[in-house]
Amino acid sequence: MVRIGRMASPLASPEFSLTRRDLIGALGAAVALCPAWPATGSAQGRTAVALQAKTDRISLRPDGPATPIWSLGSGDLRFKRGEVLDVTFGNELPVQAALDCRGLDGVPAAEPLASRAPLAAGAKDTFQLPLRHAGTFLCEPLFGDGGTVPARPRPLIVTGASPVAVDRDEVLLIEEWRLRPDGTAIPAGSDPQDSTPIHTINGKTSYEVSAPANARLRLRFINGSQRSVLAVKLENLDVRVMAIDGQPAEPFAARNGALVLAPGGRTDVFVDAAGPAGTSFAILLHDGKQARPVGKLIVSNEPPVRPAPFPPAPPLPGNDMPAQLDLKSAARFDLPLGTPTEWFRPADFKPTTAPAFQAKAGRPVVLALTNRGLIASVFHLHGHHFRLLDKLDDGWKPFWLDTLAVEPGQTQRIAFLAEYPGRYLIEQVATDWAAPRLVRWYSVQ
Repeated sequence: MVRIGRMASPLASPEFSLTRRDLIGALGAAVALCPAWPATGSAQGRTAVALQAKTDRISLRPDGPATPIWSLGSGDLRFKRGEVLDVTFGNELPVQAALDCRGLDGVPAAEPLASRAPLAAGAKDTFQLPLRHAGTFLCEPLFGDGGTVPARPRPLIVTGASPVAVDRDEVLLIEEWRLRPDGTAIPAGSDPQDSTPIHTINGKTSYEVSAPANARLRLRFINGSQRSVLAVKLENLDVRVMAIDGQPAEPFAARNGALVLAPGGRTDVFVDAAGPAGTSFAILLHDGKQARPVGKLIVSNEPPVRPAPFPPAPPLPGNDMPAQLDLKSAARFDLPLGTPTEWFRPADFKPTTAPAFQAKAGRPVVLALTNRGLIASVFHLHGHHFRLLDKLDDGWKPFWLDTLAVEPGQTQRIAFLAEYPGRYLIEQVATDWAAPRLVRWYSVQ
Protein backbone atom coordinates (compact mmCIF):
# COMPACT_ATOMS: atom_id res chain seq x y z
CA MET A 1 0.00 0.00 0.00
CA VAL A 2 1.24 3.48 -0.87
CA ARG A 3 -0.18 6.41 1.05
CA ILE A 4 0.21 10.07 0.23
CA GLY A 5 -0.13 12.76 2.86
CA ARG A 6 1.32 15.94 4.37
CA MET A 7 4.02 15.74 7.01
CA ALA A 8 2.76 16.44 10.52
CA SER A 9 5.85 18.34 11.68
CA PRO A 10 9.22 19.44 10.26
CA LEU A 11 12.29 17.29 10.86
CA ALA A 12 15.93 18.25 11.22
CA SER A 13 19.07 16.19 10.82
CA PRO A 14 22.45 17.46 12.07
CA GLU A 15 24.14 14.70 10.04
CA PHE A 16 22.57 15.98 6.82
CA SER A 17 24.20 19.39 6.75
CA LEU A 18 25.64 20.07 3.29
CA THR A 19 26.79 23.03 1.27
CA ARG A 20 26.25 23.40 -2.45
CA ARG A 21 29.94 22.60 -2.99
CA ASP A 22 29.62 19.49 -0.81
CA LEU A 23 26.76 18.29 -3.00
CA ILE A 24 28.60 18.73 -6.27
CA GLY A 25 31.84 17.37 -4.88
CA ALA A 26 30.16 14.25 -3.53
CA LEU A 27 28.53 13.57 -6.87
CA GLY A 28 31.63 14.28 -8.97
CA ALA A 29 33.73 11.94 -6.85
CA ALA A 30 30.89 9.43 -6.50
CA VAL A 31 31.32 9.54 -2.69
CA ALA A 32 27.68 9.67 -1.63
CA LEU A 33 26.77 7.17 -4.29
CA CYS A 34 30.30 4.95 -3.22
CA PRO A 35 0.00 3.18 -14.77
CA ALA A 36 1.38 2.20 -18.27
CA TRP A 37 2.04 3.90 -21.58
CA PRO A 38 -1.14 3.51 -23.65
CA ALA A 39 -0.67 0.65 -26.09
CA THR A 40 -2.70 -0.03 -29.20
CA GLY A 41 -1.27 -3.42 -30.07
CA SER A 42 1.53 -5.88 -29.41
CA ALA A 43 2.88 -8.83 -31.35
CA GLN A 44 6.22 -10.67 -31.46
CA GLY A 45 7.92 -8.22 -29.08
CA ARG A 46 6.59 -5.15 -30.93
CA THR A 47 4.33 -2.70 -29.12
CA ALA A 48 2.58 0.24 -30.75
CA VAL A 49 2.36 3.18 -28.36
CA ALA A 50 1.16 6.79 -28.50
CA LEU A 51 2.50 9.68 -26.43
CA GLN A 52 1.59 13.37 -26.52
CA ALA A 53 3.30 16.47 -25.23
CA LYS A 54 0.35 18.45 -23.88
CA THR A 55 -0.80 21.08 -21.40
CA ASP A 56 -1.45 19.85 -17.88
CA ARG A 57 -1.79 21.03 -14.27
CA ILE A 58 -0.28 20.14 -10.89
CA SER A 59 -1.37 21.09 -7.34
CA LEU A 60 1.58 22.73 -5.59
CA ARG A 61 -0.26 24.97 -3.10
CA PRO A 62 -2.77 23.54 -0.60
CA ASP A 63 -5.11 26.52 -0.79
CA GLY A 64 -4.45 27.73 -4.31
CA PRO A 65 -5.44 26.74 -7.81
CA ALA A 66 -3.51 24.11 -9.75
CA THR A 67 -0.40 25.33 -11.57
CA PRO A 68 -0.29 25.10 -15.40
CA ILE A 69 2.52 22.89 -16.71
CA TRP A 70 3.40 20.81 -19.78
CA SER A 71 3.74 17.05 -19.55
CA LEU A 72 3.89 13.70 -21.32
CA GLY A 73 1.05 12.36 -19.20
CA SER A 74 1.09 10.77 -15.75
CA GLY A 75 2.22 7.43 -14.35
CA ASP A 76 5.23 5.25 -15.01
CA LEU A 77 5.88 3.79 -18.44
CA ARG A 78 6.66 0.09 -17.96
CA PHE A 79 7.86 -2.43 -20.51
CA LYS A 80 10.12 -5.47 -20.74
CA ARG A 81 13.70 -5.68 -21.92
CA GLY A 82 13.88 -6.75 -25.56
CA GLU A 83 10.62 -5.11 -26.60
CA VAL A 84 10.62 -2.76 -29.57
CA LEU A 85 8.29 0.21 -29.22
CA ASP A 86 6.64 1.60 -32.34
CA VAL A 87 6.20 5.13 -31.03
CA THR A 88 3.81 7.76 -32.31
CA PHE A 89 4.76 11.07 -30.71
CA GLY A 90 2.39 14.01 -30.99
CA ASN A 91 3.01 17.64 -30.10
CA GLU A 92 -0.07 19.39 -28.72
CA LEU A 93 1.93 22.33 -27.35
CA PRO A 94 2.24 25.84 -28.84
CA VAL A 95 6.03 25.46 -29.33
CA GLN A 96 8.26 22.97 -31.15
CA ALA A 97 9.00 19.80 -29.18
CA ALA A 98 10.94 16.54 -29.52
CA LEU A 99 10.91 13.40 -27.40
CA ASP A 100 14.10 12.77 -25.43
CA CYS A 101 14.49 9.39 -23.68
CA ARG A 102 17.37 9.59 -21.25
CA GLY A 103 19.49 6.48 -20.79
CA LEU A 104 18.36 4.37 -23.76
CA ASP A 105 21.60 3.29 -25.41
CA GLY A 106 22.12 2.67 -29.12
CA VAL A 107 18.96 4.17 -30.66
CA PRO A 108 20.37 6.69 -33.17
CA ALA A 109 17.21 6.80 -35.30
CA ALA A 110 15.28 8.25 -32.35
CA GLU A 111 17.89 10.85 -31.32
CA PRO A 112 16.25 14.27 -30.86
CA LEU A 113 17.78 17.06 -32.98
CA ALA A 114 20.59 14.85 -34.33
CA SER A 115 18.20 12.56 -36.23
CA ARG A 116 14.68 13.83 -35.57
CA ALA A 117 13.81 17.51 -35.91
CA PRO A 118 11.53 19.09 -33.30
CA LEU A 119 7.85 18.84 -34.17
CA ALA A 120 5.78 21.92 -34.91
CA ALA A 121 2.60 22.47 -32.94
CA GLY A 122 -0.02 19.89 -33.95
CA ALA A 123 2.47 17.61 -35.76
CA LYS A 124 3.19 13.90 -35.21
CA ASP A 125 6.23 11.68 -35.66
CA THR A 126 6.76 7.91 -35.66
CA PHE A 127 9.91 5.96 -34.84
CA GLN A 128 11.11 2.82 -33.09
CA LEU A 129 12.63 2.49 -29.63
CA PRO A 130 14.33 -0.89 -29.03
CA LEU A 131 14.70 -1.49 -25.29
CA ARG A 132 18.17 -3.03 -25.08
CA HIS A 133 18.62 -2.79 -21.32
CA ALA A 134 16.56 -3.22 -18.17
CA GLY A 135 16.65 -0.29 -15.79
CA THR A 136 15.29 3.10 -14.74
CA PHE A 137 15.10 5.66 -17.55
CA LEU A 138 13.40 8.97 -18.19
CA CYS A 139 11.39 10.52 -21.02
CA GLU A 140 11.04 14.28 -21.33
CA PRO A 141 10.05 16.83 -23.95
CA LEU A 142 12.93 18.75 -25.50
CA PHE A 143 11.90 22.16 -26.77
CA GLY A 144 13.37 23.70 -29.87
CA ASP A 145 12.16 27.22 -29.12
CA GLY A 146 12.05 27.12 -25.31
CA GLY A 147 9.08 26.75 -23.02
CA THR A 148 6.86 29.25 -21.28
CA VAL A 149 5.88 26.93 -18.40
CA PRO A 150 7.74 24.02 -16.74
CA ALA A 151 7.56 20.55 -18.28
CA ARG A 152 7.40 17.31 -16.32
CA PRO A 153 9.49 14.27 -17.27
CA ARG A 154 7.96 10.80 -17.15
CA PRO A 155 9.72 7.71 -15.76
CA LEU A 156 10.36 4.79 -18.11
CA ILE A 157 10.90 1.46 -16.34
CA VAL A 158 12.22 -1.53 -18.27
CA THR A 159 12.09 -4.85 -16.41
CA GLY A 160 14.38 -7.80 -17.08
CA ALA A 161 13.58 -11.44 -17.70
CA SER A 162 15.04 -12.60 -14.37
CA PRO A 163 12.92 -11.96 -11.25
CA VAL A 164 14.32 -9.64 -8.56
CA ALA A 165 13.61 -10.55 -4.92
CA VAL A 166 11.70 -7.48 -3.72
CA ASP A 167 8.21 -7.10 -2.29
CA ARG A 168 7.58 -3.76 -3.96
CA ASP A 169 9.06 -1.76 -6.81
CA GLU A 170 8.42 1.96 -6.36
CA VAL A 171 9.44 5.02 -8.42
CA LEU A 172 10.14 8.27 -6.55
CA LEU A 173 10.34 11.13 -9.07
CA ILE A 174 11.75 14.22 -7.35
CA GLU A 175 10.95 17.53 -9.03
CA GLU A 176 11.83 21.14 -8.31
CA TRP A 177 9.46 24.00 -9.05
CA ARG A 178 9.91 27.77 -8.88
CA LEU A 179 6.59 29.46 -8.03
CA ARG A 180 5.79 33.12 -8.47
CA PRO A 181 3.60 34.89 -5.90
CA ASP A 182 0.60 34.50 -8.23
CA GLY A 183 1.04 30.68 -8.22
CA THR A 184 2.37 30.32 -11.76
CA ALA A 185 5.63 28.45 -12.27
CA ILE A 186 8.84 29.59 -13.95
CA PRO A 187 10.42 27.20 -16.48
CA ALA A 188 14.08 26.29 -16.20
CA GLY A 189 16.24 28.59 -18.30
CA SER A 190 14.36 31.68 -17.08
CA ASP A 191 15.18 34.21 -14.36
CA PRO A 192 13.74 32.80 -11.08
CA GLN A 193 13.68 36.20 -9.34
CA ASP A 194 10.91 36.58 -6.73
CA SER A 195 10.06 32.87 -6.92
CA THR A 196 9.89 30.25 -4.19
CA PRO A 197 11.42 26.76 -4.67
CA ILE A 198 9.10 23.82 -4.01
CA HIS A 199 10.02 20.15 -4.21
CA THR A 200 7.68 17.26 -4.84
CA ILE A 201 7.88 13.46 -4.96
CA ASN A 202 5.58 11.96 -7.57
CA GLY A 203 3.78 15.30 -7.78
CA LYS A 204 3.12 15.56 -4.02
CA THR A 205 4.76 17.95 -1.54
CA SER A 206 4.90 15.10 0.96
CA TYR A 207 4.96 11.42 0.03
CA GLU A 208 4.50 8.42 2.29
CA VAL A 209 5.28 4.79 1.58
CA SER A 210 3.77 2.18 3.91
CA ALA A 211 5.00 -1.42 3.96
CA PRO A 212 4.72 -4.43 6.30
CA ALA A 213 7.59 -5.28 8.63
CA ASN A 214 10.60 -6.93 6.97
CA ALA A 215 9.37 -6.12 3.47
CA ARG A 216 12.09 -5.34 0.95
CA LEU A 217 11.49 -2.32 -1.28
CA ARG A 218 13.20 -1.33 -4.48
CA LEU A 219 13.06 2.45 -4.58
CA ARG A 220 13.94 4.04 -7.91
CA PHE A 221 14.96 7.63 -7.13
CA ILE A 222 14.93 10.04 -10.08
CA ASN A 223 16.07 13.65 -9.98
CA GLY A 224 13.55 15.29 -12.30
CA SER A 225 14.88 18.75 -11.48
CA GLN A 226 16.12 20.61 -14.54
CA ARG A 227 19.10 22.35 -12.93
CA SER A 228 19.73 21.33 -9.30
CA VAL A 229 21.94 18.62 -7.87
CA LEU A 230 19.98 17.11 -4.98
CA ALA A 231 20.76 14.81 -2.07
CA VAL A 232 18.18 12.43 -0.62
CA LYS A 233 18.54 10.78 2.77
CA LEU A 234 16.51 7.97 4.29
CA GLU A 235 17.09 8.42 8.01
CA ASN A 236 18.07 5.45 10.17
CA LEU A 237 17.77 2.98 7.30
CA ASP A 238 20.36 0.75 5.66
CA VAL A 239 20.28 1.91 2.03
CA ARG A 240 21.93 -0.42 -0.48
CA VAL A 241 22.67 1.06 -3.89
CA MET A 242 21.87 -1.46 -6.65
CA ALA A 243 21.84 0.53 -9.91
CA ILE A 244 22.83 3.98 -11.15
CA ASP A 245 21.54 5.73 -14.27
CA GLY A 246 19.71 2.59 -15.34
CA GLN A 247 22.65 0.17 -15.14
CA PRO A 248 23.33 -2.39 -12.38
CA ALA A 249 26.18 -1.53 -10.01
CA GLU A 250 28.25 -3.58 -7.62
CA PRO A 251 25.98 -3.22 -4.55
CA PHE A 252 27.25 -0.92 -1.80
CA ALA A 253 25.85 0.89 1.23
CA ALA A 254 25.02 4.56 0.75
CA ARG A 255 27.03 6.61 3.24
CA ASN A 256 24.71 7.73 6.06
CA GLY A 257 21.79 6.60 3.93
CA ALA A 258 22.29 9.55 1.52
CA LEU A 259 22.22 9.61 -2.27
CA VAL A 260 23.40 12.44 -4.53
CA LEU A 261 21.60 12.87 -7.84
CA ALA A 262 22.50 15.14 -10.75
CA PRO A 263 19.63 16.56 -12.83
CA GLY A 264 18.19 13.59 -14.73
CA GLY A 265 20.19 11.13 -12.61
CA ARG A 266 18.65 7.90 -11.34
CA THR A 267 19.65 5.63 -8.46
CA ASP A 268 17.92 2.37 -7.52
CA VAL A 269 18.25 1.24 -3.90
CA PHE A 270 17.02 -1.64 -1.76
CA VAL A 271 15.72 -0.89 1.75
CA ASP A 272 14.02 -3.13 4.31
CA ALA A 273 11.06 -1.94 6.38
CA ALA A 274 12.68 -3.02 9.66
CA GLY A 275 11.08 -2.39 13.01
CA PRO A 276 7.74 -2.73 14.81
CA ALA A 277 4.48 -1.44 13.35
CA GLY A 278 4.31 2.34 13.38
CA THR A 279 8.05 2.87 12.99
CA SER A 280 8.69 5.86 10.73
CA PHE A 281 11.77 6.70 8.66
CA ALA A 282 12.02 10.26 7.36
CA ILE A 283 12.90 11.03 3.73
CA LEU A 284 14.91 14.24 3.67
CA LEU A 285 15.89 16.32 0.66
CA HIS A 286 18.92 18.64 0.54
CA ASP A 287 19.48 21.18 -2.24
CA GLY A 288 22.88 22.40 -1.02
CA LYS A 289 21.31 25.09 1.16
CA GLN A 290 19.08 23.27 3.62
CA ALA A 291 17.47 19.92 4.36
CA ARG A 292 13.71 19.57 4.36
CA PRO A 293 11.35 16.65 4.91
CA VAL A 294 9.59 15.45 1.76
CA GLY A 295 8.11 12.17 2.96
CA LYS A 296 8.58 9.08 5.06
CA LEU A 297 8.57 5.30 5.02
CA ILE A 298 6.22 3.79 7.62
CA VAL A 299 6.09 0.21 8.89
CA SER A 300 2.39 -0.67 8.59
CA ASN A 301 0.17 -2.65 10.96
CA GLU A 302 -0.04 -5.55 8.51
CA PRO A 303 1.55 -8.84 9.59
CA PRO A 304 5.29 -9.08 8.83
CA VAL A 305 5.94 -10.58 5.41
CA ARG A 306 8.72 -12.79 6.84
CA PRO A 307 10.26 -13.48 10.26
CA ALA A 308 13.37 -11.38 9.56
CA PRO A 309 14.64 -9.10 6.81
CA PHE A 310 16.31 -10.62 3.78
CA PRO A 311 20.12 -10.88 3.85
CA PRO A 312 22.04 -8.35 1.72
CA ALA A 313 21.01 -8.64 -1.91
CA PRO A 314 23.32 -9.93 -4.65
CA PRO A 315 23.93 -7.74 -7.73
CA LEU A 316 21.05 -7.19 -10.12
CA PRO A 317 21.05 -9.22 -13.36
CA GLY A 318 23.48 -7.64 -15.82
CA ASN A 319 22.70 -5.80 -19.04
CA ASP A 320 25.60 -7.28 -21.04
CA MET A 321 27.69 -4.16 -20.64
CA PRO A 322 31.38 -4.35 -21.65
CA ALA A 323 33.38 -6.27 -19.04
CA GLN A 324 36.59 -4.35 -19.76
CA LEU A 325 37.71 -1.13 -21.45
CA ASP A 326 41.17 -1.06 -23.01
CA LEU A 327 42.22 2.46 -22.01
CA LYS A 328 45.62 2.13 -23.67
CA SER A 329 44.07 1.89 -27.13
CA ALA A 330 41.32 4.44 -26.48
CA ALA A 331 40.68 7.46 -28.66
CA ARG A 332 41.04 10.52 -26.44
CA PHE A 333 39.31 13.88 -26.73
CA ASP A 334 39.16 17.06 -24.65
CA LEU A 335 35.67 18.44 -24.14
CA PRO A 336 35.43 21.80 -22.34
CA LEU A 337 32.32 22.55 -20.29
CA GLY A 338 31.03 25.65 -18.59
CA THR A 339 31.31 27.87 -21.66
CA PRO A 340 28.87 28.27 -24.57
CA THR A 341 31.66 28.29 -27.13
CA GLU A 342 30.87 25.67 -29.81
CA TRP A 343 27.75 24.65 -27.88
CA PHE A 344 24.22 25.48 -29.04
CA ARG A 345 20.83 26.05 -27.55
CA PRO A 346 18.45 23.40 -28.91
CA ALA A 347 16.65 26.01 -31.04
CA ASP A 348 19.95 26.93 -32.72
CA PHE A 349 21.28 23.41 -33.20
CA LYS A 350 21.84 22.20 -36.77
CA PRO A 351 22.85 18.62 -37.64
CA THR A 352 25.20 20.06 -40.26
CA THR A 353 27.49 21.52 -37.60
CA ALA A 354 30.80 19.76 -37.01
CA PRO A 355 30.70 16.97 -34.40
CA ALA A 356 32.40 17.43 -31.05
CA PHE A 357 34.32 14.21 -31.79
CA GLN A 358 34.16 11.11 -33.98
CA ALA A 359 34.95 7.55 -32.95
CA LYS A 360 35.25 4.23 -34.75
CA ALA A 361 32.76 1.56 -33.80
CA GLY A 362 34.22 -0.95 -31.36
CA ARG A 363 36.91 1.39 -30.03
CA PRO A 364 37.07 2.71 -26.44
CA VAL A 365 36.76 6.48 -26.04
CA VAL A 366 38.11 8.63 -23.19
CA LEU A 367 36.73 12.14 -22.72
CA ALA A 368 38.43 14.74 -20.54
CA LEU A 369 35.63 16.97 -19.22
CA THR A 370 37.07 20.26 -17.98
CA ASN A 371 34.67 22.79 -16.46
CA ARG A 372 35.90 26.26 -17.38
CA GLY A 373 32.84 27.98 -15.96
CA LEU A 374 32.31 29.62 -12.59
CA ILE A 375 29.76 27.13 -11.26
CA ALA A 376 29.23 23.40 -11.53
CA SER A 377 28.15 22.01 -14.89
CA VAL A 378 26.19 18.82 -15.55
CA PHE A 379 27.24 16.67 -18.52
CA HIS A 380 24.96 14.09 -20.15
CA LEU A 381 25.99 11.58 -22.83
CA HIS A 382 23.36 10.15 -25.18
CA GLY A 383 23.63 6.73 -26.79
CA HIS A 384 26.20 5.11 -24.47
CA HIS A 385 26.87 4.73 -20.76
CA PHE A 386 30.34 5.54 -19.44
CA ARG A 387 32.71 4.70 -16.62
CA LEU A 388 34.05 7.42 -14.31
CA LEU A 389 37.82 6.97 -14.32
CA ASP A 390 40.05 7.13 -11.26
CA LYS A 391 42.29 10.17 -10.91
CA LEU A 392 45.35 8.30 -12.16
CA ASP A 393 43.47 6.95 -15.19
CA ASP A 394 44.29 3.42 -14.07
CA GLY A 395 40.81 2.13 -13.30
CA TRP A 396 37.20 3.14 -12.85
CA LYS A 397 34.37 3.26 -10.37
CA PRO A 398 32.26 0.06 -10.12
CA PHE A 399 29.19 1.48 -11.86
CA TRP A 400 28.06 3.00 -15.14
CA LEU A 401 26.75 6.56 -15.62
CA ASP A 402 25.17 8.66 -18.32
CA THR A 403 25.20 11.93 -16.33
CA LEU A 404 27.95 13.62 -14.31
CA ALA A 405 28.32 16.94 -12.45
CA VAL A 406 31.73 18.60 -12.75
CA GLU A 407 32.89 21.34 -10.38
CA PRO A 408 34.33 24.61 -11.71
CA GLY A 409 38.03 24.25 -12.51
CA GLN A 410 37.82 20.48 -12.26
CA THR A 411 38.63 17.85 -14.89
CA GLN A 412 36.87 14.48 -14.83
CA ARG A 413 37.76 11.68 -17.24
CA ILE A 414 35.17 9.23 -18.47
CA ALA A 415 35.42 6.20 -20.77
CA PHE A 416 32.96 4.25 -22.88
CA LEU A 417 32.99 1.68 -25.65
CA ALA A 418 31.67 3.11 -28.92
CA GLU A 419 29.33 0.17 -29.53
CA TYR A 420 26.51 1.69 -31.55
CA PRO A 421 27.13 3.47 -34.88
CA GLY A 422 25.16 6.65 -35.38
CA ARG A 423 24.84 10.30 -34.38
CA TYR A 424 24.16 11.15 -30.74
CA LEU A 425 23.70 14.28 -28.65
CA ILE A 426 25.84 15.43 -25.76
CA GLU A 427 24.46 18.00 -23.33
CA GLN A 428 25.68 20.37 -20.68
CA VAL A 429 23.85 22.73 -18.35
CA ALA A 430 25.10 24.87 -15.48
CA THR A 431 23.57 24.33 -12.05
CA ASP A 432 21.75 27.67 -12.19
CA TRP A 433 18.00 27.86 -12.77
CA ALA A 434 18.42 30.55 -15.43
CA ALA A 435 21.17 28.68 -17.32
CA PRO A 436 20.37 27.53 -20.87
CA ARG A 437 20.46 23.90 -21.91
CA LEU A 438 23.30 23.45 -24.42
CA VAL A 439 23.91 20.65 -26.90
CA ARG A 440 26.45 19.28 -29.37
CA TRP A 441 26.70 15.91 -31.09
CA TYR A 442 29.19 13.12 -31.67
CA SER A 443 29.49 10.37 -34.25
CA VAL A 444 30.27 6.65 -34.06
CA GLN A 445 31.22 5.22 -37.47
